[in-house]
Amino acid sequence: MAAMGATTIERRDAIDAFAVVMMLMLTCSWGLNQVAIKIANTGYSPIYLTMARSAIAAVLVYGWCVWRGIRLFERDGTLWPGILAGALFAAEFMLIFFGLDYTTAARGALMINTMPFWVLIGAHFLLGERITATKLLGLTMAFFGVALVFLDQLSLPDNAALIGDLMCLAAGILWGATTLVIKKSKLSDASAEKTLLYQLVVSVVVAVPLLPLGGPILRDVSALATGSLLFQAIFVVAFTYILWFWMIRTYPATGLASFAFLTPAFGVLCGGFLLNEPLSINIFAALALIALGLLVVNRPVRRRIPPG
Repeated sequence: MAAMGATTIERRDAIDAFAVVMMLMLTCSWGLNQVAIKIANTGYSPIYLTMARSAIAAVLVYGWCVWRGIRLFERDGTLWPGILAGALFAAEFMLIFFGLDYTTAARGALMINTMPFWVLIGAHFLLGERITATKLLGLTMAFFGVALVFLDQLSLPDNAALIGDLMCLAAGILWGATTLVIKKSKLSDASAEKTLLYQLVVSVVVAVPLLPLGGPILRDVSALATGSLLFQAIFVVAFTYILWFWMIRTYPATGLASFAFLTPAFGVLCGGFLLNEPLSINIFAALALIALGLLVVNRPVRRRIPPG
């Protein structure tokens, strides 16, 4: 990761083989993260997991910043939007951790990864980025995919997982809201590491007083549950997020965005293969609709060159 902390970033004009491999690794890791959360939930309370994951990752990211000489404490107008982004981040992951107590990792992955569509809607009203007919088509596909997930659950005798689906859907909305706060505020000019640290530190502060509300902090603690927590904190948050920030600074954003549909796909597959979760035809149909919607939304706009 030494090159990622360099002051001068070598920008590349196209997605190369290295970028493809990195994006496959990132999206697979993010899909696997839903399984890791569900496993960690067996050992620790959701609010404790939110706090512990963020605290461990914050220490690691801060150490990275010190090592690379990245400035964090300049007055740049990011304090209040940083606190807001951190609070949204905390609420998002509390909902994910609680939601995956009720629903499957596969269904949760689909709900959480509706985030790009909430950003699309919010950007239309808040950032002046108009929704085109093509993007509206992608949005419609995604909503049909979400509807299929809920119809699949309601068709079963026991629809207790519905509350988990709703929590994960709300988490996806909060993820989108966090993105909009970053895009619309001074955080858009701050370093990626500083923006991430705001979210991690504030989420720890928010989670601490809420610990008594999450039930017993320790559940059935095991090496697997603890390993899942450390996997999330050390690898997913402290490593893959920083790698992702480096990727979007180095490669064309539209090219990277086309890989977005792989995250819910990996989430569904990991939930099915690693946790033996039931995967109905509706779940695969929902995955296809959400994936197609992501591809349509992320399709680059071709600008017409005037003749002459």
